[in-house]
Amino acid sequence: MAGGTARLRVPVGEDADRWITRTGCRRVLFVVHNVTSATRLLDVLPLFHSDVRVQMFATCTGSSPFLAGVPELLARAGLPVLPWEQAKDTDFDLVVSASYGGELGSLRGKLTVLSHGTGYNKRLAAPDSTVSRTTEPPVFGLAPDWLLEDGRPLATATVLSHPEQLDRLRSACPEAAPTAVLAGDPCYDRILAALPQRDRFRRALGVGPGQRLIVVSSTWASRSLFGGDPAGGADEPGAADLLPWLLSRLAAELPADEYRTAAVLHPNIWYGHGPGQVQAWLDGARRAGLEAIPPLDGWRQALIAADCVLGDHSSVTYYAASIGIPVVLGAFPQEDLDPRSPVAALGRTAPRLLRRGSLRAQIDRAIDAHHPDRYKALAEQTSSSPGESAVLLRRLFYDLMGIPEPEAHPALLDPLPLPPYTPTRVTAPIRVLVRQLSADPPELAVTRYAVVGDAPDPDPARDPAGPAGTAYTAHSAADEETRETGRLSVADVVVRRAAEDDARLGPPAAWASEALDRYPYCGLVAYVDGPDRCVVRTREGDLVRLSAATDPDGRPDLCDPAVYASALHAWLTDGHTLDAALPAITVRTGTAAHHVTVEPLPQPPPAPPSAGSHASDWASSARSRSAPIRSPFSS
Repeated sequence: MAGGTARLRVPVGEDADRWITRTGCRRVLFVVHNVTSATRLLDVLPLFHSDVRVQMFATCTGSSPFLAGVPELLARAGLPVLPWEQAKDTDFDLVVSASYGGELGSLRGKLTVLSHGTGYNKRLAAPDSTVSRTTEPPVFGLAPDWLLEDGRPLATATVLSHPEQLDRLRSACPEAAPTAVLAGDPCYDRILAALPQRDRFRRALGVGPGQRLIVVSSTWASRSLFGGDPAGGADEPGAADLLPWLLSRLAAELPADEYRTAAVLHPNIWYGHGPGQVQAWLDGARRAGLEAIPPLDGWRQALIAADCVLGDHSSVTYYAASIGIPVVLGAFPQEDLDPRSPVAALGRTAPRLLRRGSLRAQIDRAIDAHHPDRYKALAEQTSSSPGESAVLLRRLFYDLMGIPEPEAHPALLDPLPLPPYTPTRVTAPIRVLVRQLSADPPELAVTRYAVVGDAPDPDPARDPAGPAGTAYTAHSAADEETRETGRLSVADVVVRRAAEDDARLGPPAAWASEALDRYPYCGLVAYVDGPDRCVVRTREGDLVRLSAATDPDGRPDLCDPAVYASALHAWLTDGHTLDAALPAITVRTGTAAHHVTVEPLPQPPPAPPSAGSHASDWASSARSRSAPIRSPFSS
C-alpha cells in the first residue's frame, strides 16, 4: 500500500488550478510509514489548525512491513492522500515525517524528522544495511545508515527532545548534527497536560476507590514482553515464554474486584498479526476482565491512570516511569538498546518480573515501595522543554515554510480526550469466597477470582489473599453470556447485564423468574441494570433491589453489582433470613466498603407457562418444595 494508485487532481495535480477554492496555500506533507509513526504526526497536526494559508496532505511510503491499519488512519485524518509516486513529483514547502525508511530523499521539500517514541534508543539495521550477525546494528535515527544519503543529511531538521540525544548524534553521525533542533516531545507534553485528569481516567476505566489498575505494556519484536523470546532477559536464563504465565496469573492471583487490568500493545503487534488474532491470543485474559486498549486511542490515558506498569524496553514503559508510575520489567533485552540511552538506564534500575514468586506480591511490593521521584533523573531526560513542544515545533515549521506564525492563534496541542466508560466485565466463571464479618449489622467480605481454562478454582476453604487460617464459604457465579455454558447449569449465582427496559430481556423481574426456571441448581439470579445496582430473585421467590450508596463525592460506586448479589447469596445460605439483611448490608472488597441498600420489590403477576416447557414445569415444582435446590459444586 502506498497511498493508493489514482493520482489526485485536486488540490494538486496537472489541472488543479481549475478546481481548487483557496489558492496560494503553503503545502505541508505528512509522510506516514505505518500506524506507529502516524500517531506522532497526529500529535502535531493541530499546530497548523486555523491557518487558512496552509494546505495539508498525507502520503504513505509503502516501505514499512506494517502497512495494515494505515488506510483507515489516513481516512480518519481526513487529509488529501497522495499516492507515493505523485508525492515524489509534487513540490512542498514542508515535509514532516516521524520515521526513516522509504525514498525520503526523493521528496521535494524541506524535510523535518520527528521521533515517534521517547527519543532514539533501539538498535535496528537499515533495510539495505550490510551489518553482519556479529556486528551490533546501529541506533535507529542516530546513525549514518538512517540519516545520510550520499554522505549528506536527508533531513533539513532533525528534531530531538533532549541534549543527551544531541550528544549521541554528534558521536554517531557528526554530519547530521548541524540539522538538530531541540523542540521537546509533543506526546510527553500531552501526557503531562492530562495528569490532573487521572481520577477521571481511572473512573472511565471502571477503577473505583481501593482498586489498583495494572497495565501490561509491550513493544513489538520477538524479545519484547509479548514476543516471549527468552532472550528478552527478564527471567532466569533459558526460561520459557513468560507471556502465558503472566496472562494466567493475572486472573488466578489478582482478585477481580481489587485489581483492574489493561493491556497496551505496540501498534506493530496489532497490525502485524491482525487485531482479530491479538484479541484471540488475549481471549482468556479478556474474559477474566483484561481491557485491551485500542492501539490508537486511550493508551496514554491508561498510563496516567495506572498504579503499576508491567512492561519492557518500550517508550510506553519509559513514559510511565517518567510520570512517577511504578514499573516492573517483564522483558528487557539490553543488547537491543543503545547503552547510553535513558531507556537502557531504566533497564538497569527498575525491578524485574520473576515467575518464581507470586505475581501479586511482586506488583504490591513495587507499588508499596515506590517513591514518585524514583526515576526523576530519567524523567528529566524525556524532554528538555516539558510543556513547550507546541511552541517550539510550530516556530520551526513556520520558519522552514518561510511565513510568520498566525498571531491570532496560539500554538496548542489537542488535550487527551476522556475515554468512554468501560466497566470491568468478567464473563469467565467466577469462584466467590465470602467471609462473614458481622451478623448484626450484616457485613461480609467478598473476594472473587475469575477461573480461566484449565486453571483450578481457588481453595474453597480460604482466600489466599486473606488473613492466614481464615475460613471462607465458597460458591460459583457465572455471567449468562459466558462461553463456558456448561458452568451455567451448576452455578450458584447467575448474572445478566442489560438495561432495565431492554425489550429482549426485561423487565428484570421477568428475566429473573425465567432464569430460575432455566438454571434449576442456581440459588439466586441477578439482573445488573446500572453501574451500582441490580435486581435479585432468590430460589425462595423473594425479589429485591440491591443499590450501593454513592461515593463521598456523590458519584456512583463502581464496584460490580454482582458482588452484592454474591454477598446476599452467602448470607442466605449461611442460615440467615432476608429480613435480617434489611434495610442494608455492608460488603467489603479488599480495603473498600460498599454500603448496599436491600429493598424488597413488589411481586409481578406470574407469567403464563410456556407450551411444552417440561424443564420449566420441573423447576416450578422444585420451587414449591421447602428445601432450596443447590449446586453439587457448592461448598
